[in-house]
Amino acid sequence: MDRSLFTAATGMKAQQTNIDVISNNLANINTTAYKKSQAHFSTLYTQIVKAPGGQLSTGQTSPSGVQIGLGVQLDATNKAFTMGSLTNTGNSLDLAIEGDGFFQIQMPNGQFGYTRDGNFQIDGQTGDVVTNQGYLVFPSINIGEDVDKIMVSNDGQITVTRSSGSAGQADNIGDIRLVNFANPSGLLEHSDNLYMASQASGRPIDGDPMEENFGGIRQGFLEGSNVKVVEEIVNMITAQRSYEASSNVIKASDEMLRQANNIVS
Repeated sequence: MDRSLFTAATGMKAQQTNIDVISNNLANINTTAYKKSQAHFSTLYTQIVKAPGGQLSTGQTSPSGVQIGLGVQLDATNKAFTMGSLTNTGNSLDLAIEGDGFFQIQMPNGQFGYTRDGNFQIDGQTGDVVTNQGYLVFPSINIGEDVDKIMVSNDGQITVTRSSGSAGQADNIGDIRLVNFANPSGLLEHSDNLYMASQASGRPIDGDPMEENFGGIRQGFLEGSNVKVVEEIVNMITAQRSYEASSNVIKASDEMLRQANNIVS
C-alpha cells in the first residue's frame, strides 16, 4: 500500500513540472523567436518480484514474470527549434532567419551568446549594430553617420546609402554571419533571448546565410514564437487530469489503509 502512495506522488510531481513547462511556454507566446519546451518523462525504478523466464513452483518457466513500476521521473525538457511565423515590421534593422542558424552576439564579458531574435538597434554613441540590451552583433557592424537607407540582402550583405555621398551610391559596410550547432537542443537557455553553447550542443559552426545548413536573411521581418496556444491548452488540461488521477490514487490507497486499520482494531 505504501508503494502505491509513493508511486502516485511521483506522478503528481511529474505533472506539476509539466504544468511549469507549459506555463512558461504560454508566458512567452509573444516573445520574439521563442522556442517552446516540452517535458519528457521516463519510468522510474521497476521492482522485479519475479523475473521473466524464472522458474515457477510447478517447474515451468514464467513467460512474463512480475514487474511492478515505482513511478515516473523527469527525463529532459526538449526545445523544439521549429521556425515561428514571420511578422512584417518594416524596420530596416529587424532581421529574421528563414531557415536554420543563429545570430552571434558578443556579451560584455567577452563570451558569445546565440539568438534568433533579430530585433537590432544602432548604438547612438558608436554606430554599431546591437541588441536591445546593448550587446554587440558579431562580427561587429558599424553603420556610421548620415545614413539614409540600410539594405540587407538574403545572403547577409549590408549596404547603406548616405546623405553626404553621391546620389544612389551604396556602400558595402560588412555582412552578417550565422552559426549553427550539431545539437541545438543542447544549448543552455539564457535570459534576454540568448542561448549559450555547451558540451552537449557542440561547438558553433559559422557560415554565411543561404549556404548549406544555413537559412537566409529576411529584412524587415521578425520571427515569432513557435508556441501554439491550442496545443498548450490541450496539454495543460491533460496534465491537470493526470495530476487529478494521481491524487485520486492517493485517496484510494489512504481509504484502503484506513479499512485495514479498522479490521485490526
